[in-house]
Amino acid sequence: MLFICYPKCGTCRKARQWLDANGVAYQYRDIRDERPTLDELRTWHAQSGLPTRKWFNTSGQLYKTLNLKDKLPDMSEAEQLELLASDGLLVKRPILVGEGFVLVGFKEEDYRAALGL
Repeated sequence: MLFICYPKCGTCRKARQWLDANGVAYQYRDIRDERPTLDELRTWHAQSGLPTRKWFNTSGQLYKTLNLKDKLPDMSEAEQLELLASDGLLVKRPILVGEGFVLVGFKEEDYRAALGL
């Protein structure tokens, strides 16, 4: 299982604590040091079933600086994925990639269901 997060993110810290407390083994990846590639994002996006806009970190400074709230509706899915691949801090996190699922963000009930806990 792959757990991708930003160490300074409170939601990421909560998710990591939850995984550790529940004995879930995972490979940790810092999104700043190794941002998701375009191919990874394409694959994970398809597996997640989420609209592309749900993959954006709408609370982030870069999202606001680029005025993406107004620009995303006019962008194609491919353009949005390319933008996400350009900077890891644009991507909503944490991302948990497991056998047959991809979760974006942290909701305990979603983690429990995906992991069978």
